[in-house]
Amino acid sequence: MSMETLKERLAETETKAAIRISGAEAVIRCLLEEGVDLIYGYPGGAIMPVYDELFKFQDQLHHVLTRHEQGAAHAAQGYARVTGRVGVAMATSGPGATNLVTGIADAQIDSTPLVCITGQVARHLLGTDAFQETDIIGISTPVTKWSYQVTRAADIPKALAKAFYIARSGRPGPVLIDITKNAQFEEFDFSYKKCTGIRSYKPKPVVKPEKVQEAAAVINAAKKPFIVFGQGVILGRAEAELKAFIEKTGIPAASTALGLSALPSDHEFHTGMVGMHGNYAPNLLTNECDVLIALGMRFDDRVTGNLETYARQAKVLHFEIDPAEIDKNVKTDVAVLGDLKETLTQLLPLLEENRHESWHQKFKDMHAIEYDKVIRNDLFPEKEKLTMGEVIRRINTRTNNNAVIVSDVGQHQMIACRYARFNQTKSNVTSGGLGTMGFALPAAIGAKMGAMEREVVAIIGDGGYQMTIQELGTIFQTKVPVKIVVLNNDFLGMVRQWQQLFFDKRYASTELINPDFVTIAKGYHIPAKRVTRREDLDAAIDEMIASEEAYFLEVCVEKEDNVFPMIPTGASVSDCRLE
Repeated sequence: MSMETLKERLAETETKAAIRISGAEAVIRCLLEEGVDLIYGYPGGAIMPVYDELFKFQDQLHHVLTRHEQGAAHAAQGYARVTGRVGVAMATSGPGATNLVTGIADAQIDSTPLVCITGQVARHLLGTDAFQETDIIGISTPVTKWSYQVTRAADIPKALAKAFYIARSGRPGPVLIDITKNAQFEEFDFSYKKCTGIRSYKPKPVVKPEKVQEAAAVINAAKKPFIVFGQGVILGRAEAELKAFIEKTGIPAASTALGLSALPSDHEFHTGMVGMHGNYAPNLLTNECDVLIALGMRFDDRVTGNLETYARQAKVLHFEIDPAEIDKNVKTDVAVLGDLKETLTQLLPLLEENRHESWHQKFKDMHAIEYDKVIRNDLFPEKEKLTMGEVIRRINTRTNNNAVIVSDVGQHQMIACRYARFNQTKSNVTSGGLGTMGFALPAAIGAKMGAMEREVVAIIGDGGYQMTIQELGTIFQTKVPVKIVVLNNDFLGMVRQWQQLFFDKRYASTELINPDFVTIAKGYHIPAKRVTRREDLDAAIDEMIASEEAYFLEVCVEKEDNVFPMIPTGASVSDCRLE
C-alpha cells in the first residue's frame, strides 16, 4: 500500500458522523465546512432549494444579492483578490449560469480562485431542452480548472470538497459545480471530509535543487540582470522573498499589471511596469539585459510585444508553478518549477550580494526622459482640462498610498496601473488577461467586503461603468462603503486612441452620449458629486474619502487625451513610443 493511499484511508476514518439531510442543505453545510462566510448570487427556479436552506443558515453564511449574475462573479473575484481566499458565486440554470461565464473566464485567465455553484434542471430532463436548461458544463469547461455536474445528492460533499481544493491549490482558478434539482431535494446521510489531494492532480511541482543552483549561477554571473515579476508573487505569498532577493542582489525589477503591489511602489529598485502602456525604461531595457528573470508571470503578449524580438540577447530564467507556461511563449534557458515562496527561499542563500549601480543608472536616465515627455504632463498638467493622471495622484495623496485600487478596462485602467502607488500587497485589483469592461464596480464591492478595514476606490471609465451600473443597487441594499470614481471623457477612450493613431481619426462608434451619472447615483441614495474644474478636485476627493458611506465622484477629463508610452500591437518592446 502506497503512503498516499494510506493517508487517504486514515483521512476517511476522521470523517464526521453522518446526519440525514437534503442535498440542498448539504450544499450549505459544505460551504460552512470550507470556512465560507460570504457568497454572491442571484436566485432562480433551479437553485431555489439551496436558497431555501440558505435562508435557514443566514446567521452563519451571508449572501449578497447582486443585480446580475455577472456582478456576482466579479464581486467574488474582488473578494478573492484582496483576501487570498476562495470567492463563491451562485446562480440558477440557463441564463443565470451563462451570465456567470464572463466572470469565470476572467478568473481563469487571471488565476483567481472561485467556486461557482449553479442549479440545473432535474436529471430526467437533461438533454431535453427543458425550460432554462443549458449545457453549462460544456460551456464552462474551456474557462475553468474543473467543472462537474452532480446528479445525486450523495455526490455533493465530495464534489464541493474537490472543488475548493482545486480552486485554491497550485495555480488558482475557477471551478464550477452544476447541481440538478432532484439532487437538491434528495436526502442522504451527510458527512464531510475536506479534500487534501487528488491522485491525478499535482498542483505543486517538486522543486529540483539542481535547477535552483543552476539559476543562481547564472544570476551571480550576470552583468545586467533584470527581474520581471507577476501576480504569482502575490498568489504564492512570496512578497517578502521577492524583496529579499532584490535587496541582496541589487537587481532592478519591474512588474506586470497584475504583479503591482507585490513590491512597494517606492522601493528603490522598483523600476515600474512593463507592457503595452508600461514604463519606458523597463520596456526598452528588456532588450538590453543579459539575464531576464521571470517570477510568477506568463509572458503575456501585452508584455512581450513581438516575440521574435523579445529579449533575444538574454538568458531567460523562468520561476513558475504551472509547467504549461514553460516555453509556451518565450524559450527558457533555466526553468525552476515549484511554489515561488519555496523556490525563492532555496535560491536566496545561493546568491551573491551586488548593487549593479551602472545598470541602475540606465533605468534612471530613461525614467528622466519619460518623466519629461509623459509623466509630468499626466500628473502636473498645464492644460486647462483635467487629466486622469492628476486624479490618481491626488487619490494617492489623500489615502497615503494605502488604498485598494480597483480599476476597470480602458485608458483609465492603464493610467491607474501607471500612477497608483501601493504600500501594501493585494492592493491592485483589475481585469488583466480578459480585459473585461464592467469588472470594477462589482469587483470593488467584493474587495471592500473582503477588506472592510481598508479604503477601496473603484476607478472606472464612462463606458465600462454603464456595463454593470445596476450594481449600484447592490451598494444601496448592502450599504457597503465603496468609493466610485468615474473618469468621464465621453468616449470609449482606449478604442478611440487606437482609431486616432492607426485609423486616421475615424471615430467609429466610440463617442458616448452619457446620462447624468450624479442623478443616477442619487437615485440609489448614494452621495454624489461632479467635478469639471481643477480648483474643485481636491475638496471633492477629500469629501469622498472622508465619507463613511459609499460615494460617487464623476470627474470630467480631457476628451482626447492619449496614454503613453505605448507599444503598438505586434511591435517590439524596443519600439516603445513616448508620443
